[in-house]
Amino acid sequence: MAFVSSSLALAWIVLSIATQGTLASPTPLDISPSLQEILNKAHQGPLYTYPTSLTQGIIPRTPSLNAAKQRLTKIADWRDVPFYTALSVGAVSTESDVWLYNDTLFVGHEQGALTTARTFESLYINPILDVLKRQNPTNSAFVTSPTHNGVFDTDGGQTLYLFVDLKTDGASTWPAVVKALEPLRSAGYLSSVNSTTFTSGAVTVIGTGNTPLSLVQPITDRDYFWDAPIPTLNSTFSNITSLISPIASTDFAANFGPVLGTSLNSTQLDLLRTQVKVAHDKGIKLRYWDQPAWPLSTRDAVWRLLRTEGVDFINADDVAAAAGFGDAYW
Repeated sequence: MAFVSSSLALAWIVLSIATQGTLASPTPLDISPSLQEILNKAHQGPLYTYPTSLTQGIIPRTPSLNAAKQRLTKIADWRDVPFYTALSVGAVSTESDVWLYNDTLFVGHEQGALTTARTFESLYINPILDVLKRQNPTNSAFVTSPTHNGVFDTDGGQTLYLFVDLKTDGASTWPAVVKALEPLRSAGYLSSVNSTTFTSGAVTVIGTGNTPLSLVQPITDRDYFWDAPIPTLNSTFSNITSLISPIASTDFAANFGPVLGTSLNSTQLDLLRTQVKVAHDKGIKLRYWDQPAWPLSTRDAVWRLLRTEGVDFINADDVAAAAGFGDAYW
């Protein structure tokens, strides 16, 4: 994954992002020869060297419409560099499927995809920490106290939601996840809750999958949260607050059933609006996964509807389409 520095990127407009997260062939701007010569030499001196250039120019995907915010989430673990792929398209959330074997957290969507090299530490903790260190330089004469900027240079206050999807037994796997977060914890980068007070950090960790509520809810002072189920926020889990679950999720297909054409039927739409209201009344954001992927007309119509109705997050494997959705369809 290559990130283009600003001194070179000035001469180009990137038209699109391919589905594997790599930059498409750029189209050159029509720039005068004299100005182009200046741009070509800019990287040679300190004047045009931007200290936190790693994510410079990447805009977090939080477009708004009718006060609704929709964010891109779920960059699949089958990608070679899942976190960097998410970062490159401005996704404010990424998800890691973890399996605990021999006290090590391995990453992969299926057991057959696991390798000894692809671990939670190597694919997520270390890369996230590296980006945050770059966004919070300590060697500047102008920095008088430690900073805790997020991963996006264009919006240092935007937290990165890190969903950790436990695939193995939750009772044994979750403590290993909490332990693995220590590098981010000791650096002061994790969002936390102290009794009734939430403090936003550069990274907000949310346990999902087999994560036991019993290992999250009773802990009053913690730096991790639980992914609540949307359908039961008004029944079984009516006592869940945003201090426990800042985000609630559910399987779109299982929740609504099949979508015929390019719209939800009246029953499906009523259910969606009820779920949005219940969650938002609690201060909890919503995330739906497993939306229709085909045909594209249905997929796009569902994305558009979710956005219009106030859904906060979408899951997407087609990162190019999802990242550019707000620009292309509005």
